[in-house]
Amino acid sequence: MSEKSVCACGAAPKLIFACSGAADVGAIADQAARKMTRDGAGKMFCLAGIGGRVPGIMATTAAAAKVLAIDGCPLNCVKNTLEQAGFSHFEHLQLADLGMEKGKTPVAAEMIEKTAAAGAARLAK
Repeated sequence: MSEKSVCACGAAPKLIFACSGAADVGAIADQAARKMTRDGAGKMFCLAGIGGRVPGIMATTAAAAKVLAIDGCPLNCVKNTLEQAGFSHFEHLQLADLGMEKGKTPVAAEMIEKTAAAGAARLAK
């Protein structure tokens, strides 16, 4: 039996890839993506699958109606991972642009909400 690159989505979703790094801003990005998924703004998807070039994840991402990359810090790991995998058409949200600084931002509901609202606005464009 051979593996085929098949979209695992069924319909063109709006996908959210988030930093889930060890820093406070990584936790905020991750929790905001989960909140956006719960709220129906889009669907959090697997960044590790992009890095690993998993065929189904790559195909689903290519077929997405919209893609949002949420980076916690200026290293832009999410953006760079998507670009290195060949994706160029996506929205990008960097928490520093929202005034959140790595190592100095509490992982609090207000920060998660602020990030989720900014992300949802980018997906709604």
